[in-house]
Amino acid sequence: MSTPQGARARARAEITAAIKDEARRQLASEGAAKLSLRAVARALGMVSSALYRYFPSRDDLLTALIVDAYDSLGEAAEAAHARAGGIVPPDRWVAVCEAVRGWALSHPHEYALIYGSPVPGYSAPQTTVPAAARVGNLLIAIVRDAYQGRGVARTPVPAELEPESRRIAADLAPDLPPEVTVALVAAWAQLYGLVGFEVFGQFNRLVEDREPFFRHAAARLAEGVGLVHAS
Repeated sequence: MSTPQGARARARAEITAAIKDEARRQLASEGAAKLSLRAVARALGMVSSALYRYFPSRDDLLTALIVDAYDSLGEAAEAAHARAGGIVPPDRWVAVCEAVRGWALSHPHEYALIYGSPVPGYSAPQTTVPAAARVGNLLIAIVRDAYQGRGVARTPVPAELEPESRRIAADLAPDLPPEVTVALVAAWAQLYGLVGFEVFGQFNRLVEDREPFFRHAAARLAEGVGLVHAS
């Protein structure tokens, strides 16, 4: 027999999920900049004051949607990595990149929320960072496995970049060589650039057979961070 507290918790979870589902529908139709708590409440047949008990402000609702999107993307990437099993690091890297692309194509409005234009007047709080880092941490782990195993190909950085490369490595992956960590950050940014070009239509009338194109580009990114197949 459920307790009153358990029933209230379930009801709160169901209403919270309904609010976020409606907010996602508004993201798809109106865009994040026009997200409105009043409009969400109206669509759900709620008074605004009731909705504020779940999300005190538009920014709180946006933050919840952003964390959900990052977590969903991270889960997709981690599931692809788990399915890849014991294959070599370059192929694990490509599998993760393809999962990122697949998720983005299936969730274009959520992808736009986290990697599109900033929402005017909104600044993401630190609470979004753990979810946002999931894919990056997974890519770092793949490179770390390679570095601790067969090793990675290391491309020196120019002298003027050495201080910055050491700082980035100390913050992000102190167990990896600075030049490898710099390449990782660049590859991470290029991955989302590739995905964004496809999601936002920049490849239209330019790249037709996009899946093999993306797989090839992801493999080149793997090479850029030093992941190479054994000869």
